[in-house]
Parts: sequence; C-alpha cells; structure tokens
Amino acid sequence: MFDKIIGALTGGLAGQIFDTVKAYFPPDLSPEKKAEAQLALERLALDREKNANDAAREAEQSINERIREHEGTAADLKTLPILGPLMLFLRGAQRPFIGYGTMYLDFQVFSGAWKLASETEQSSFWIINFLVLGFLFGERAVRNVAPILAQMMQKKAV
Repeated sequence: MFDKIIGALTGGLAGQIFDTVKAYFPPDLSPEKKAEAQLALERLALDREKNANDAAREAEQSINERIREHEGTAADLKTLPILGPLMLFLRGAQRPFIGYGTMYLDFQVFSGAWKLASETEQSSFWIINFLVLGFLFGERAVRNVAPILAQMMQKKAV
C-alpha cells in the first residue's frame, strides 16, 4: 500500500531508479538495507517534486506581484474620483459588451439580414467569432466547436 502511494506521488520515478540501481547492489545485501535504499530514493524523489512545486508556486507569486506593481489593482482605481468608477464599470462591462455584440453580429449573418459578399468579410466574421469564443470561454470551447464549424464550411463550399 505504501509503495502505491509513493508511486502515485512521485510518478513511479523512485521505483524505476531503484530497479535500475538494484542490479549494482552487492549480492549479500540484506532486505532491510535494500528497503532503506528504496526509501531513501523515494524521499529524494518526493523532495525533488516538492522543490519543483515550491519553485513553480514562487514563480507564479512573483508574476502576480509584478503585474500588481506595474498594472495596479482595482483598489487603485477607486482612489480616482470620477474616472475610477467609470474604469471599473468599463472593465466589468467589457466581456458582456463584446459577447452580446458578437451574438448580434452572428444573428444578423445567420438570419440572412447581412450578406457576407467577399471572402475577406467571411474570414473576418469567423476570426471574430473564434477570438471572442476563445476569450469568453477559453481554448477548450474553441477546440470543441472548431470541427463542427469546419464541417459546416466544407458542406457550404460544396
């Protein structure tokens, strides 16, 4: 049970190293000494993983602190008398405004009210949709919708 937990935490690296090094152990090495060696390797692997996680966390905190220093925070905007609340409103309204604007554009195009005559207009329409979709819903949404749109475009071209 302990071996499975350690293997799950370290990705099995310590066991792989132990299996490799085991061939170089003296033949008369006791099972207790082998277990101690394996435990030491597992501790080493856990320490390395902990150090890597700590370094990643520190790097993320450093980036966040740098952004906070250079770009400021929402609390900084509150100190400005008139522009502060306006900037906070515009910052919060950005996603809904862009999202509803794109939905209106899509409705006009798909209902037939607007005709996309040139190839440039059509490609711009799809680029805008992908950018907004990616911005609002993330990469996963774009990856899930892209194959369906590609099929639609192929059928339309034929």
